[in-house]
Amino acid sequence: MAEAAVDSPMEVVQALADEAMPDEAGLGCLVSLPGELLEYILCSGPLTATDILHVASTCRRLRELCQSSGKVWKEQFRVRWPSLMNHYSPTDYINWLEEYKVRQKAGVEARKIVASFSKRFFSEHVPCNGFSDIETLEGPEIFFEDELVCILNMEGRKALTWKYYAKKILYYLRQQKILNNLKAFLQHSDDYESYLEGAVFIDQYCNPLAEITLKDTQAQFDSIVELVRKALRGLNSRHPSLTFRAGRSSMVRELDLQGQVLEAMNYVLYDQLKFKGNRMDYYNALNLYMHQVLTRRTGIPISMSVVYMTIARQLGVPLEPVNFPSHFLLRWCQSTDRANLDIFDYIYIDAFGKGRQLTVKECEYLIGQHVTPALYGVVNVKKVLQRMVGNLLSLGKRREGIDQSYQLLRDSLDLYLAMYPDQVQLLLLQARLYFHLGIWPEKSFCLVLKVLDILQHIQTLDPGQHGAVGYLVQHTLEHIERKKEEVGVEVKLRSHEKHRDVCYSIGLIMKHKRYGYNCVIYGWDPTCMMGHEWIRNMNVHSLPHGHHQPFYNVLVEDGSCRYAAQENLEYNVEPQEISHPDVGRYFSEFTGTHYIPNAELELRYPEDLESVYETVQNIYSAKKENAE
Repeated sequence: MAEAAVDSPMEVVQALADEAMPDEAGLGCLVSLPGELLEYILCSGPLTATDILHVASTCRRLRELCQSSGKVWKEQFRVRWPSLMNHYSPTDYINWLEEYKVRQKAGVEARKIVASFSKRFFSEHVPCNGFSDIETLEGPEIFFEDELVCILNMEGRKALTWKYYAKKILYYLRQQKILNNLKAFLQHSDDYESYLEGAVFIDQYCNPLAEITLKDTQAQFDSIVELVRKALRGLNSRHPSLTFRAGRSSMVRELDLQGQVLEAMNYVLYDQLKFKGNRMDYYNALNLYMHQVLTRRTGIPISMSVVYMTIARQLGVPLEPVNFPSHFLLRWCQSTDRANLDIFDYIYIDAFGKGRQLTVKECEYLIGQHVTPALYGVVNVKKVLQRMVGNLLSLGKRREGIDQSYQLLRDSLDLYLAMYPDQVQLLLLQARLYFHLGIWPEKSFCLVLKVLDILQHIQTLDPGQHGAVGYLVQHTLEHIERKKEEVGVEVKLRSHEKHRDVCYSIGLIMKHKRYGYNCVIYGWDPTCMMGHEWIRNMNVHSLPHGHHQPFYNVLVEDGSCRYAAQENLEYNVEPQEISHPDVGRYFSEFTGTHYIPNAELELRYPEDLESVYETVQNIYSAKKENAE
């Protein structure tokens, strides 16, 4: 035994092998070891699930040691899928062998579905019902999500198409879950007012791939609260807020004690932690995401107010949200007579303006206009969330046409319609957006189009929208007819006579001579295929070769997709990865010098890959000769 007690599990195994007699004698030596030492050996990293199965089939003692609920299979599960261990309670009885099997099966199913997406949806956006096969999967959804995360964490430059669709699927699954949780949250009565929880739901929905939880966000607030308590202790060592715990039905009642809390809060937030309103970059969605507000320590009036109010309430000061026009505020009651209050019984707090306290008249000076008393009233959590989402919606509209993915606009529309499902104008906007992006059901001849569903609902809500609805219905039906008439894939051969002037190939990383941006080619035409209006607007006629030259579809590093003339492009002799969200839609791998097209893109340009290799080789040969 003394010789077997070595440092690592593999050394233990080797020592046992050296000592063991052939066949049964060796096995007898192994199984005679104490159970704890055997478990230590079997839980060693190098042993796989197959190894454990073989060990368990050797004899009764080893089979009992490898029981499904024991340490051995738990360790196998932990090593293979470590992030999942957070979802299990130490007190739960778990059949770890069965969990291992279910998780492994979920992984196989996930990879099958991800692998199928490119072939099904390469030529269009993933349709509304494109995720239907995911929704019918057996087994825990968390296992499926974990496999998608594993795909996203694969080696950086490979499996780009898998990563592209794994990201889309994971985005969809998490958003559906968050949306359901938000709808359930909104069903609570008005006295259930967790403004922070609602703000976190919005943050999670717009950033579903980030690890944002209410628990972690609350922990950040708790740390700020402790700093405020420390500052408050210097003002009043016996202050009741020092021992106050959030969730109590009663608040601190004395106004002077409440004032001391606000004084300490202003010191910690604005002087110590340097929180401030973001005046320089006001129209940025990050100003509304709670985890970003806490990390960057800046925001706009409504997000700063949620931070301020949450901290105050955790310290026993009952501040209330005021949906003031153009500038969200908080109010602090100054009267003990709760029965006959008016707007002059409150002090109004501007969290965006470093917690300054305002009178009614100063509030009007703040926005430069007189407002009715009704606008000084308190609003519930749903109205606060409505304003936050409304701000995101406005930002999404501002970025329409700039952000090619329209993701912010789509997300904010989803959130707003989850709260107010019968908003006709927003339903029309959603229908137009779906039509613009080409988000159609996969089998549009057998299923009612999502767009038509929306339009029918609008018609029911407001018959006066007949003209707008009719226009979209007509274009939707025309789309269906075009889909019926679509033929097979158009194949472009470089060897064809009409393509003789095409110099560059898909996958090459180029630089625009005039604008200096880097990009990757994902398609080309022998001449400009855009309409006369586009050609005129882009001043193509001013080019030496006009529109009678090859044009290239390129993914640009700023996230845009452009159509560039051949004479404006040159090969980038120092190629680098292009950070564009759609790279994986067209390419499977980045080699360091160029991108390799996935099967679907290569089918359309079957001769380009060979041309890419030749181009890269010639350029690097010339570069080497010049260096010599």
